[in-house]
Amino acid sequence: MISTKDYSLLPDRKSLETICKAISVLDAIISQEWEYRYYSYNSKWDTNERCLQMRNGSGEEMHILFREDGCAINGFAHEYDQQDKTKLTYNLPTIFDDFIFGEPVKSIGTTFCLWTTELKNWQVGQLESFEDNSEEMLNILDGQPQTYIDWATSYFEESGIPLDTVDRIYSGQTLTKEMVLSIVDELEDWEQLEKDLIEINYPYNFKGDSDNKGKKNK
Repeated sequence: MISTKDYSLLPDRKSLETICKAISVLDAIISQEWEYRYYSYNSKWDTNERCLQMRNGSGEEMHILFREDGCAINGFAHEYDQQDKTKLTYNLPTIFDDFIFGEPVKSIGTTFCLWTTELKNWQVGQLESFEDNSEEMLNILDGQPQTYIDWATSYFEESGIPLDTVDRIYSGQTLTKEMVLSIVDELEDWEQLEKDLIEINYPYNFKGDSDNKGKKNK
């Protein structure tokens, strides 16, 4: 399990970004109402910056910032004590200062923080404790499609999510209407999904697919 105690299984930042886009696409399909989603990805967070946001509606949040020169992860779990942030961010490269010490992270809080300016080589600061809930938040990032399926089946109570489709989305394949309808029986607002995919910057092509083709079997 990935955590601040053992983050050796945390993917390199390019693979991590692919995973973040994939789980955000899947959330956008299963939960079209943004406020009820767990994961969302903004490809235009700021100039030359992209960001994944995780929120569970109960006070836990995680933001993952992607830049061309690095990646930083900020997690907050309200039921855990916040350690000294200067220690949590010890040796944090200055390129992440605006993200970690600015809004919205400043107001949300920081329970754990990881970063890298290389392809991988993740780092943490000076930790006083590993009691930070990082394992629960970071586990979804292991790169295994089944991990998302298991989580979504429980969280959204959405059964029968096909591994093949999730695997294709994790691989970055162009999303088709057939793939969408293999996950959900019907989609209420295709225009909204297109807007979400544009924000995520994920490829899609909904032309030429039959409305019934690939429909999920209960």
